[in-house]
Amino acid sequence: MANLKELKNRITSVTSTQKITKAMQMVAAAKLRRAQEAAEQSRPYADRMERMIAAVASNLPSLDTAPPMVVGSGKDDVHLLVVVTAERGLCGAFNSNIVRAVRRRVKELRDAGKTVKLFCVGRKGQESLRRDLDDLIVEYITLREVRQLSFANARPIAEQISQMFADGEFDVCTVFYNAFKSVISQVVTDQQLIPVKLPDPEAAAAAESDDDSAVDLGGAIYEYEPEENDLLGVLVPRNMAVQIYRSLLESGAAEHAARMTSMDNATRNAGDMIDGLTLTYNRTRQAIITKELIEIVSGAEAL
Repeated sequence: MANLKELKNRITSVTSTQKITKAMQMVAAAKLRRAQEAAEQSRPYADRMERMIAAVASNLPSLDTAPPMVVGSGKDDVHLLVVVTAERGLCGAFNSNIVRAVRRRVKELRDAGKTVKLFCVGRKGQESLRRDLDDLIVEYITLREVRQLSFANARPIAEQISQMFADGEFDVCTVFYNAFKSVISQVVTDQQLIPVKLPDPEAAAAAESDDDSAVDLGGAIYEYEPEENDLLGVLVPRNMAVQIYRSLLESGAAEHAARMTSMDNATRNAGDMIDGLTLTYNRTRQAIITKELIEIVSGAEAL
């Protein structure tokens, strides 16, 4: 049985830890609101950008004349997986869920005879994946010093990926990130960036009809100036930056939500531990006092 001093030191230590987890929970809650608003505001623009590219591509006489980033390289031998994770830990299973999904996809691609390359955005993903997949990591970008995410943080990443594709370093690019759904729900999402995954025309039409903000143009036929190929040459690289920016915002909001939930659970667990240790401390103290009284009484009777 631990002595009173050890129990008291343990209670003091857990109490200090509880104060830290409570403070981290409050900080995450304060950051979550702004991050959530940014993520939600990015969704309509990113969705509309994809629809616009699909609409322009559907007017091409043939996809053979489309930019390479739209139709791809014509093969799928080399896959680039962009892994977006957090720069810091203490956010529950936020990072491990992404790493687990990436490892699963790497195994599937390798079993199919494909070559896999990893592009890590975020320190935690790189640290986890380098343990067994270090030879697959071709690039690592950290945003640790970034206080507030902006489009300027996503553009260089998109430009680097585009340049890698232009240099023939991969055929298919997919980004993995945690999409923010609610404070207690973050969904691991994989989105193909190259070649552009064009939605089914009927599905796109249904989505437009369901959108209250969509304008009914009565089946108007569009004429593009400049030509569709020139438009896609500008839109597709920008769309990549937009989708990367969206993944960063979604991941940022999901990270704050996961950390807030994790720190709330840690604070509750610390409270339960303090209660248990306090009970043990009181029982031990009572047992010591009782033992000393018995010894005093026994000594007095012996005299």
